[in-house]
Amino acid sequence: MSIFVDRSTKVVIQGLSPTSQGLYHGLRNREYGTDVVAGTNPKRGGEVIEDIPVYSTVAEAVEETGANASFIAVPPAGAPSAIIEAAEAGVPFIVCITEFVPAKDEARVFASLRRDFPGSRLLGPNCPGIISAGQCNIGITSGDIALAGGPVGLVSRSGTVFYQALYELTQKGVGQTTGVGIGGDPVPGTSFVDCLAAFEADPETKAVIVIGEIGGDAEEQAAEFIASEMTKPVVAYIAGVTAPPGRKMGHAGAIVSGSKGTAAAKIEALSRAGVTVAKNPTEAADVMAEVVRELR
Repeated sequence: MSIFVDRSTKVVIQGLSPTSQGLYHGLRNREYGTDVVAGTNPKRGGEVIEDIPVYSTVAEAVEETGANASFIAVPPAGAPSAIIEAAEAGVPFIVCITEFVPAKDEARVFASLRRDFPGSRLLGPNCPGIISAGQCNIGITSGDIALAGGPVGLVSRSGTVFYQALYELTQKGVGQTTGVGIGGDPVPGTSFVDCLAAFEADPETKAVIVIGEIGGDAEEQAAEFIASEMTKPVVAYIAGVTAPPGRKMGHAGAIVSGSKGTAAAKIEALSRAGVTVAKNPTEAADVMAEVVRELR
């Protein structure tokens, strides 16, 4: 149930059809080097689409191909059942990029995974996915903005800022190990703390960038973990500094109520934990480049 993916990761695309988002992004992932071994569609079992064999169920795809990760880009109404189907088939890593999944459905699926399928990890919904630079890409991140060779890991709630941070690091010649977009919905399948723990344990990752945003307390939880468990340097950026209280800013989880969830509160918590908090993504990359130089 690792967060990380690599060349050994075998991906099944759920809901595959000639016109699906999954096919479009899956082909881009395959071009990057990801081993896309199967697709699923109950109406197209037995077909082959763009050299990808299609099976009626995820269980059949896993049995026939050994798939150990799934990529879900189906409409919101179908996403919860697709996630559960993958878990029932024993898929250990499930990436769901679907937007607009109702929070109550996310909570139900999250609880079901924790209770009934502890061997399966969900990334998302409403996330850009994951990229292991030079090895594997599952989701919608453009592979050409990542630079292999490490030593920086990234974890982000914001997809857009995630892409910018990857690009900024690459432009400075600072390689990445793994970039994880956890998404900005209220009930993400994978949290900041999950990713930070994985990066702390990963010998190839020497430093981490955390990209947060207003709303919720995920960044405060991350700060607590960093203060008590992290030995590696962490740089952060919090999006939404100028957001007015009570205003929802794009993501379903990015809403501020009173003093809770404000950028200022998150910046304060991270700073207390010893994190260098940048004012913008460019500055975050500049700071991280300096951190990497000192590590060398």
